[in-house]
Amino acid sequence: MTVMAVFRAALAKMLSPGAPKSEAAWQEALQAHRNADGRRTLYLDREQRRALVGTINDEAAPFALAMCLLPLRPGALAALLAADFDKRTFELTIGKDKNGKPRRIQLPAEAGKLFTAQIANKLPTAPLFMRNNGKAWDRNSWKKPIGDAAIFAGLPHGASAYTFRHSTITDLVSAGLPLLTIAQISGTSAEMIERHYGHLASNAATEALGTLAL
Repeated sequence: MTVMAVFRAALAKMLSPGAPKSEAAWQEALQAHRNADGRRTLYLDREQRRALVGTINDEAAPFALAMCLLPLRPGALAALLAADFDKRTFELTIGKDKNGKPRRIQLPAEAGKLFTAQIANKLPTAPLFMRNNGKAWDRNSWKKPIGDAAIFAGLPHGASAYTFRHSTITDLVSAGLPLLTIAQISGTSAEMIERHYGHLASNAATEALGTLAL
């Protein structure tokens, strides 16, 4: 039994609050949320991602493009400051992320050019990806432009900022990049990558072995 299973079992014995200051305050059992721990399965291929970036408004376009170029969490991308990117070396320092561990990654040319353009004329403490009002993006501000662009581009229902991350990780695994390297770049554990994307690595291995046929 996993730690989460034990935790859920403990919560099942607890009650959720009803009306405050009444006998009904603890009469209703806590309910589980459907798909709370489910994996993300919606995948957008490169053409679909290109279509979304092409239809999104100009304000959100750089942020959306960055999510297509790097397998980062939207929140981690939004939290970046201008000082986090070194345009001389194309090195990006990701300090605020879900795993809580700062890391540095080397950006390829296309992503490096995008980030270089974003830090132009900005103070080191300014958001690297800045909205028109001077503030950083957050889940409340990126949701609508991405959702509207997805509808306009005719993408499957449910496409969101997090779909970019899933799609880019899927492509990296399918391309045969070592799972540990993908985990380090995306800021997660190798175990998580193996659990959710390991089957893609197996498919890539099968195809590679197929090339050995005489």
